[in-house]
Parts: sequence; structure tokens; C-alpha cells
Amino acid sequence: MAQISEIKKRISGVNDIKQMTRAMQLISAVKMRRARQQLEKTLPFFMLCAKTMVELDEMGVHIDHPFFQLRKHKTGDTWKIGYFILTGDQGLAGAYNLNVLTTTEKHIRMKTVDNVQKGMNTETKLYVAGKIGKERLARNGFDVDKNFHYAINAPTFYRARDIADYIYDLYVSGQLDLVYFIYTKMESAINMTPMVTRVLPVNAKALSELVPTGFDLPGRGIQANSDIEYVPSLDHVIDYLINTYMNGMVYGVLTEAYASEQTARMIAMDNATDNASDMMEKLTLESNRARQSKITNEISEIVGGAEVLAQQDK
Repeated sequence: MAQISEIKKRISGVNDIKQMTRAMQLISAVKMRRARQQLEKTLPFFMLCAKTMVELDEMGVHIDHPFFQLRKHKTGDTWKIGYFILTGDQGLAGAYNLNVLTTTEKHIRMKTVDNVQKGMNTETKLYVAGKIGKERLARNGFDVDKNFHYAINAPTFYRARDIADYIYDLYVSGQLDLVYFIYTKMESAINMTPMVTRVLPVNAKALSELVPTGFDLPGRGIQANSDIEYVPSLDHVIDYLINTYMNGMVYGVLTEAYASEQTARMIAMDNATDNASDMMEKLTLESNRARQSKITNEISEIVGGAEVLAQQDK
């Protein structure tokens, strides 16, 4: 059985860890609530923009715009796919980062195999936000852009606009044919799901799936069989929608990923705190047994010594 002094040292160490995990849990809870408040404030504006695009598609408006049309590729051509992956800069968040990275690797393999079956090549470029994801994907041999330095912590609209402009330039210049976002969506307080969303070119039909269940949108802005007038022109309206869509999409994804990370860390730290409490109970019980055993041995020694002295007296 371990010495009492050793057990006390272990109890002290576990207690220090418990205090740290408890503090991290509380901090993550506060950050998560702030992130959700940010997302709820931004969501109506972004959803209204997405709804407008969906309405245009439902009304049969043909949008001849490069951001709405898949580029034509024939056998032997190469699809240039960009993945913008949102991971964390820190661990201690359970399987949060691992789930995003596993989803990324699986989707890249799926797209590569699908293009091979069609007789086309695939060229992927990864733009990773977060230190943990960047290091692992680069170590696994993926082409990671080392100049893409963004974090998901404390997301701001200005940062989202910078990333949106960066994506815009990559797509317009032809460096990318497809753009995907891979992030974690917070379905509920305890359920977080890795998501793969195609950002460009815009898929109007898929936009309706991004609207949260129960989210109340305003009434239809475009009536069926009505003449639609675009001021100053359809191209100007589409350009505005694209810019608004990109800014809102990036900001929403950043906020969603940040809230999911903090939620995952809060849950992980809560579990760690409970485990530390259980461990302290076991160590305390072991300490009590060791102390009782020590007292029993001392009593036995005293009794044995007394018997020896009694024999000597006789």
C-alpha cells in the first residue's frame, strides 16, 4: 500500500487539476454564450440575403454569373478545390479538432475518387484556421497554405470580411474552382456536428438547408408571376448579394465554429472536473485505509512490546 505522504501529494495534485478544469469550464461557458449572442444578432441579416437568392431561383430567374455557375471541365482537366477549415489553437476540447480533421480527410478522399471515376484530376489546397489543424494536416502530407493565418477565437465581422475578400480573389482569379467550408455546427447544447458546406459557386437550393429549424423569416418578397425590376441592374443586385452572402457566410461560420469549440471545451472540462472529484474520493478512501493500517500496526507493536516486557518481568 502506498505511503500516506505519497497519497496526500496525489490528492493535492488532483485538487489543483480540479480547480483548473473548473475554471476553464466556467470561462468556456461565458465565451460560448457570447458567441451564440453574436450569431443570433447576425443570423437574420444573413438569412434574409440567402432567402432572396432562394426566391430568385424559385422564380426561375436565370443568373448568368460566375459565382452561380459551375465551371465546365472535360476529361483530363483538373478541378482546383479549396478547403477553408476551422480548427482551434488549443486542445482540451474533447474530440472537437479530431472530428473536423477526420471529416476533412474523408471528404478530400471522396472528391478525389469521384473525379478519378470521371476521368479528371483533383488539386486541393487547404486554408486552415487554427494551429492544431494546420500542423496535423501538413504533417499528413496535405498542401496547406502556410500564409493563411487566422484564428476563430473572438470572431469579428472585420476579420470575416478579410477572409471573404481573400476567397473572392482566389475564385475570380481562377486559382480555385470550388470552395468548401469545413467547420463544426452546434446543433444543441450537447450535440456538435462537423459540416462540409460548398460556398462557391453558390448553390441556391442548398441555401435553404442552412436556415435553422424554426427560424422565422419574413414573408416572401417576390410574388409569383410578377414583373421584377432590378435597380440599377440585375448584375449590380447579384454583386451586392454575393458580397453580402460571402461576408455573412464567413462570419456565421466563424461564430458557429467558435461557439462549438467553447461548448466542446466546456463539456470536456466538466467531465474532467467530475473525474477529478471521483479520483479524490478514491484517494481519500485509500489514505484513510493507509492511516488505519498504520494505527493498527502501531497498536500491534505496542501490545507485542508489552507482552515481551511482561515475560521479562516474570
